[in-house]
Amino acid sequence: MMSTKAFTLVSAVGWELLAGDKERVHVECVECCGKNLYVGTRDCVVHHFLLEERALPTGTATFSAAKQLHRHLGFRKPVNELRAASALNRLLVLCDNSITLVNMMSLEPVPSGARIKGAAALALNENPVNGDPFCVEVCIISVKRRTIQLFLVYEDRVQIVREVSTPEQPLAVAVDGHFLCLALTTQYIILNYNTGFSQDLFPYCSEEKRPIVKRIGRQEFLLAGPGGLGMFATVAGISQRAPVHWSENVIGAAICFPYVIALDDEFITVHSMLDQQQKQTLPFKEGHILQDFEGRVIVATSKGVYILVPLPLEKQIQDLLASHRVEEALVLAKGARRNIPKEKFQVMYRRILQQAGFIQFAQLQFLEAKELFRSGQLDVRELISLYPFLLPTSSSFTRSHPPLHEYADLNQLTQGDQEKMAKCKRFLMSYLNEVRSTEVANGYKEDIDTALLKLYAEADHDSLLDLLVTENSCLLTDSAAWLEKHNKYFALGLLYHYNNQDAAAVQLWVNIVNGDIHDSTRSDLYEYVVDFLTYSLDQELVWKYADWVLQKSEEVGVQVFTKRPLDEQQNNFNPDSVITCLKKYPKALVKYLEHLVIDRSLQKEEYHTQLALLYLDEVLQQKSGASSKAEEASEIQLKLQHLLQKSDLYCVHLLIDRIRGAGLPMESAILHGKLEEHEEALRILVHELRDFAAAEDYCLWRSEGRDPLYRQRLFHTLLAMYLQPGPAVPELAVAATDLLNHHAADFDAARVLPLLPGTWSVQLLHPFLAGAVRNSVHARRTTQVALGLARSENLIYKYDKMKLKGSSVQLSDKKLCQMCQNPFCEPVFVRYPNGGLVHTHCAASRHTNPSSPGPGART
Repeated sequence: MMSTKAFTLVSAVGWELLAGDKERVHVECVECCGKNLYVGTRDCVVHHFLLEERALPTGTATFSAAKQLHRHLGFRKPVNELRAASALNRLLVLCDNSITLVNMMSLEPVPSGARIKGAAALALNENPVNGDPFCVEVCIISVKRRTIQLFLVYEDRVQIVREVSTPEQPLAVAVDGHFLCLALTTQYIILNYNTGFSQDLFPYCSEEKRPIVKRIGRQEFLLAGPGGLGMFATVAGISQRAPVHWSENVIGAAICFPYVIALDDEFITVHSMLDQQQKQTLPFKEGHILQDFEGRVIVATSKGVYILVPLPLEKQIQDLLASHRVEEALVLAKGARRNIPKEKFQVMYRRILQQAGFIQFAQLQFLEAKELFRSGQLDVRELISLYPFLLPTSSSFTRSHPPLHEYADLNQLTQGDQEKMAKCKRFLMSYLNEVRSTEVANGYKEDIDTALLKLYAEADHDSLLDLLVTENSCLLTDSAAWLEKHNKYFALGLLYHYNNQDAAAVQLWVNIVNGDIHDSTRSDLYEYVVDFLTYSLDQELVWKYADWVLQKSEEVGVQVFTKRPLDEQQNNFNPDSVITCLKKYPKALVKYLEHLVIDRSLQKEEYHTQLALLYLDEVLQQKSGASSKAEEASEIQLKLQHLLQKSDLYCVHLLIDRIRGAGLPMESAILHGKLEEHEEALRILVHELRDFAAAEDYCLWRSEGRDPLYRQRLFHTLLAMYLQPGPAVPELAVAATDLLNHHAADFDAARVLPLLPGTWSVQLLHPFLAGAVRNSVHARRTTQVALGLARSENLIYKYDKMKLKGSSVQLSDKKLCQMCQNPFCEPVFVRYPNGGLVHTHCAASRHTNPSSPGPGART
């Protein structure tokens, strides 16, 4: 058990002041009401003193007593009990089994002589049920066996209210409202005198120990239980608090929240009601009285009266914190809530939580410290200020006064232990990261984010970059110097970018890529710079570094133009300007023109022609180079051929002139096809390249989107080329049969058959002939179906016409034309399907002028 100094014992009334000129005096009871102290002695005398309290700088107090008077009550028995009723200005004195009412100031009995006889003990009801402010409710243990009596006491009279029988002889009583807490001979009980219901609490032996029954609050009592326990019980017969362990031979008990004070033969012990632990022990011999009066605790021997002066709770809590007894301090602080105004308590409690947090922090109990800091709403700068140089130089923060802890900085707290210091820094990183987006950071986000950046940079933490690429409040000046100190140049560039200084950021990154400064944060920094410039809205910045990125890599560098958002390409980067810039970089220029022609599908002859020429130059260059580049030449040739086939915008004649004699037959065939020179194109494919599949593809390509006759002409041209007179070439014969068999639908069989050599068998041309017959039958049947449909439609119209002719029309001079509203002068008219009649000339004018009104849509 660790002791706590909760009370100081000071003398109030010494033996000399009590005895006066008497040789002997024996204190039997005491009562205190405000400044009035009353002492009853064995010789039937009541003494009245005035107490003066003087506060000391230590937080305690001393008392001095001034004797007012004393009075002998006229009995030969000791004064057993004193109770003050300040509302009535009366003192109730129990002496010789009789309760006398005396004036609190003069100690004279009331003139009426009112008294209560036959009382062995008394208790006042501090939770009265009567409701009359000018009387007090008194409960007595009657000298009659097993009887409790209740009285109303007025200024000059008493009135019995009720008499209650008990199952055993009562030895001690306390009262709260309608409830009596009684110590009987063998047990404690709760008795509702209004309903008569009783509740047994627990047994005890009155022969072995003195019973204690003490009201400690509304509907709650403290009792001396078996086994040296101080037991709490409510009027419902249950205990809402754990018991306290005190001495077996306790004489008296008192309450001074949050403490239970007990008196035995040698000591005064102090226990906490909050955690039931013994907090203090005061040596005190020969004591036999312990009572509390409205928060003032008085203890007495037979020769003197003493006061237990409580130390202020705040002082007790601070002493506990100074001893690093955090849990006890927090329990005591919570318990102090009922004794301190709400606003003052909240301020005090927050500060205690913060102090406790720093104690746990110093012991490296970081989880506990974090929770205490949060609960105490700590200004996080108090914590940051422990770490040298983390707060910005511009910060106006000053530490709390009085201070929340005893440490100058982290070096003192850890005594230079680097491992402890690293743990503390890791904790601060975690804590700042958690609170930076909460209300805790309101008002000083700059200090928090700047400190967090410094910690991340110093620890080479991955979260440094995350902090800088998201919303933050890092101060530029402080942060830049710190990042530079720790060689975090890439992160410094991010900081510049966040502060709208993109030019400084890019220059820094360029210096890293060039090797002028060292920072290995990103191995792909060049690609990052290209990507950054790609999405930069600063045109001037992009043009400034365009040459640099292209010199490093044409294929990657050109992405600053090709991967830009489309709207920005259209508005801010004119293709002609970009092409001018790229003329020094042929690979980049090809990539950019591919982007314009293929990706963006710009329909501009200049771009298509230029791209085709660049492809052609590359093909020619590769053809003239080593054979090891044949594969590359094949790839670029495919691109050239694809462009020549798909685009209709390049200058065909220019390319034909460039290709002529260059040994590029496939490209020549495509260009001749663009000029509708199909015989020349097919001649190249068939006779120069001997590529019969390409010849078929050519026919399909050139006839795509054209009418069937156009395609038929192309295939007939190709077939004629295969079958042209001359020496027999087996390859051409095979190609001709394959062409016919694969594309039977694209030939006119009647024209083809006369061209075929007589030596070819039907079996050889079976697929072609079968397809031709099938197509012919299909065409005939399709025509028959169309003819049948036409005849059916014609029949329907004839039927409609017959119906119209079968109905009669009456015409008179009163009938008006529905168009001109004039009468008919002759029996000639036009009738509309809706039955409307109009003049013939009106109907004719309507057909020549469709906008003129008419009675129907069809005649």
